Amino acid sequence: MVLRKWFASITAALILAPAAAMAKPVTIEWWHAMRSARGEVANEIIKRFNESQDQYKVVGTFKGNYDETLNAGIAAFRAKKQPHIMQVFEVGTQTMMLSGAIYPVFELMKDTGNDIDWSRYLQPILSYYMNADGNLVSMPFNSSTPVMYYNKELFKKAGIDKAPVTWDDMGVATQKLRDAGVKAGMVTAWQSWVQVENYSAIHNIPFATKANGYEGLDVELTINNPQMVKHVTRLKEWASDGRFVYSGQKYQGPKAEFLAQNAGIYMDSISGIAKLKKAAQFDWGVAPLPVEADMENPQNSIIGGASLWVLKGHTKDEYKATAAFLRFISTNEIQEYWHKETGYFPATIDAYESLKAQGYYEADPKQEVGIKQLKRRNPTKISRGLRLGSFTQIRNIINEELELVWNGSKTPQEGLDAAVQRSNIKLKSFAKTYKKRS
Repeated sequence: MVLRKWFASITAALILAPAAAMAKPVTIEWWHAMRSARGEVANEIIKRFNESQDQYKVVGTFKGNYDETLNAGIAAFRAKKQPHIMQVFEVGTQTMMLSGAIYPVFELMKDTGNDIDWSRYLQPILSYYMNADGNLVSMPFNSSTPVMYYNKELFKKAGIDKAPVTWDDMGVATQKLRDAGVKAGMVTAWQSWVQVENYSAIHNIPFATKANGYEGLDVELTINNPQMVKHVTRLKEWASDGRFVYSGQKYQGPKAEFLAQNAGIYMDSISGIAKLKKAAQFDWGVAPLPVEADMENPQNSIIGGASLWVLKGHTKDEYKATAAFLRFISTNEIQEYWHKETGYFPATIDAYESLKAQGYYEADPKQEVGIKQLKRRNPTKISRGLRLGSFTQIRNIINEELELVWNGSKTPQEGLDAAVQRSNIKLKSFAKTYKKRS
């Protein structure tokens, strides 16, 4: 009898042991828009997390560009097949916050016992993704800001000693570049983000009412203000003599002109550093965006990029896995790796200070220019960012109207007035939709 019990217990142990050993880790899905080299870095982060423990497994999937990733996520949520984490660009923040589909990050981390000191994040990044109560709704991931790249060799040829600091300096520098035979004095990528949104933030000029949309849905654009009209008028005048050349809405055209040494100055995201290091066949530098001469204390610039949103509809164990991955991303090791490989900011103060202590920015000062610009002032209600519905469409409208200004079809005032009028229709429709839902 004793022998029979012993045999039964041994048999049970042999059956259960392999089952326990073969228990599968909790798997979560992360849909993202990181491709090419950035996609490889994202895959490496996933690999490092998966290898760091055996409880959880992250599966990353590239879903196309930002618009395509967002649309895929919306369709998946409606079909109840949504991922656990979805990367959404910053202009989708308002839409995501009001979607009813999200599990706010501050709640997720609290519910899963992950105590994160949010004060140790760079505040201009954090403030973009906070709700009205000051709580973080999505996890900062790839954050950037626009800066000014300049060709040192063309500058030397044109007799320019340093990067322009003010817009007056910019006028002088671009004229010297043209006089030296350079095709374009300056080009700009992402003209709405750089020349309208960030210009407004740096000069503390409202882009829209209601604190740029943070204080309510009943919001209207104000970019047809006198200072913005003056700025666009200046660029239009420079376009007539080549000091400014319009090379496309996004980054491909302007970047190509800069790399071909057809332009001496190129304004684009700080995240472009990684690609320029590989592609530029000349000596180049990075400087902050120019400011108006009478702006003695320019504000911080605002961010671009994207954050990670946690979606509803999953199990507690899956949310524990999600929280563990987000915490892993916030570690110094990963923040530093992400920053070095892509040019995007380290989101935490600890990672930034760790890099400084290592002498990283002394060895590569280009990487710190955007961070210094971003944190040179505490954000105001105006410079903390933009919280607008239908923002993707609004950017498209601004781009369309600016193109009509550049080609002479409209005056700067007419173009900006039309941009405001058309955008306000979108904002009213968005407000009407979400007020009905609430």
